[in-house]
Amino acid sequence: MKKKSFHTSISAKVRNNFFAGFIICAPIAITIWLSLSLIHWFDGFIVPYIPMQYNPEYYCDFSIPGFGLLVVIVGINIVGFFGRNLLGRFVFFLSESILNNTPIVRHLYKSTKQIIRTLLKEDSTSFKNACLVEYPSAGFWSLCFLTTEVKGEIKEKFSNIGCEDMVTVFIPPTPLPTAGMLVFVPRNKVIMLKMSAEDSAKMLISGGLLIPDNISYDAQPESNSVKK
Repeated sequence: MKKKSFHTSISAKVRNNFFAGFIICAPIAITIWLSLSLIHWFDGFIVPYIPMQYNPEYYCDFSIPGFGLLVVIVGINIVGFFGRNLLGRFVFFLSESILNNTPIVRHLYKSTKQIIRTLLKEDSTSFKNACLVEYPSAGFWSLCFLTTEVKGEIKEKFSNIGCEDMVTVFIPPTPLPTAGMLVFVPRNKVIMLKMSAEDSAKMLISGGLLIPDNISYDAQPESNSVKK
């Protein structure tokens, strides 16, 4: 009996040590894997277009990991430097004028430019405020991000059916919140959360395993809504 208990104790310790080690190693391994994958992607996409005389791999017998990513970073900084002076602005406006007058391409360029400016604007609240909405049906709540107020034609159409105060929320899936759904909901149906966008993303990616400490487990959804 003691021998069986001893083996059970050893097995439990081994299992606990394994899970403890897995919890420590898994995030590190995933971070390293994603970083290397990103570096290799940039190398495979950028390095083949670098002239041979400027490619250090031509003079070495080995490849240099991360050289493609370094070229991208340096290139973006150079564009930013020239874009801040008069000549650079002229070239930028000339290039932008060409893109804005090119069919099909102009729509893609304008949309991408607007999205990036909105996300990088310091006073923008898009995707920075986490909230809850009752979705996909009554009694079921989804974690999402407040994007903006409804404007333009959509606002007018909502007004025609008696929905005067609508906002848009982005509902990302779990565990990869890179895609999702855009949903229009009444402002008074949105429950704002105090948790940061980073904590919300962690909760989504972990499938609810990582829950910020400021969440009250026994609290029920209140009627507090988005402030104008």
